[in-house]
Amino acid sequence: MRAFLALTLLFLAACSAPARPAPRAPDGPVVAGYFTEWGVYGRGFRVSDVQAARLTHLLYAFGKVDQGRCAVGDAWAAYQKPVTAANSVDGAADAADAPLRGNFGQLRKLKAAHPGLKILWSFGGWTGSAGFTAAAADPAAFAKSCHDLVTDSRWAGLFDGIDVDWEYPNACGQTCDTSGRESLARVLGGLRAAFGPDRLVTAAVPGDLRKLAATDYSAAAAQADWLGAMTYDYFGAGGADARTAPHSALTDYPGIPRAGASTEATVSRLLGQGVPAAKLLFGVGFYGRGWTGVHSPAPGTAATGPAPGKYEKGMEDYKVLASRCPPTGTVGGTAYARCGTQWWSYDTPETIRGKVAFARSRALGGVFAWELSGDTPDGALLTALAG
Repeated sequence: MRAFLALTLLFLAACSAPARPAPRAPDGPVVAGYFTEWGVYGRGFRVSDVQAARLTHLLYAFGKVDQGRCAVGDAWAAYQKPVTAANSVDGAADAADAPLRGNFGQLRKLKAAHPGLKILWSFGGWTGSAGFTAAAADPAAFAKSCHDLVTDSRWAGLFDGIDVDWEYPNACGQTCDTSGRESLARVLGGLRAAFGPDRLVTAAVPGDLRKLAATDYSAAAAQADWLGAMTYDYFGAGGADARTAPHSALTDYPGIPRAGASTEATVSRLLGQGVPAAKLLFGVGFYGRGWTGVHSPAPGTAATGPAPGKYEKGMEDYKVLASRCPPTGTVGGTAYARCGTQWWSYDTPETIRGKVAFARSRALGGVFAWELSGDTPDGALLTALAG
């Protein structure tokens, strides 16, 4: 009888307890852009270069995930590096004894100038995802470490939430994870519990259909404000990719080397898994992927290797390609260009407008850019992304 009464009381308490509010879908179309921490070095792209009026959300990439805990990526760039007047958002140099300098100090100024802008701290990335396996094993401890860091008193009030860029849950990126189909949902659930319903919790997710099959993204979406599909880098000049192909096609096209390597296929797969359309974003790359040793303008032509790029072989910013190797055609809703023996694929303002129209036709939550430094100084791509 005592056991029965105890169970009854527990049942009544559970029924009367207030339910935790589910994260809402974005109130309006999201136009988000990633700002890279390292961009202030060789790229010379600073917070003062961000065209915040065209953005609803800015994602700061990346914090580290170290042995299952959130940590600062580069402390010097993040909050220690003094910023000169010429590079400052408001034209004022950092004082030597300023308590907050670097990118975070500038982000605080940017937010003051654009109070509607939401800023999230993104953790992980291609080279920083190994620690997520430990995070999935103890999501509560991971979430506490992230909450403590994001709300640190030195930059209290700066960040409106957290973004998880795990490449990839229960699949392989630079490292492989086997923590199970529910691992991302567990990680995001821990963050939701720690940050509460009023802070943003978002995640970048794969564009590759094979990786999407490895994880329950519907369960992950239930814990998140949105999922952002990385719908770029479907093809590139590395590895076995010996023939030209656009790295970020909107749709499949005749002769595509791998069926389903397109934004439309990724979006359809995620919607089919049960991710709500209003919680789904997809990404647009502000850069191109290129090959050399190419002797025909058509996609699918044999190449000898990656084209030279300033920061990485086979990769170049749009702002460089737009004038150096302008488009010579389109395929699958994206542009390509042949100049000499080089062949590049990238998005232009025109093809981005087509992608934005597609997002609206599917009633998606919005779009995002990886990453802002590749755009022209006048923001040609971001202007098109903002519609």
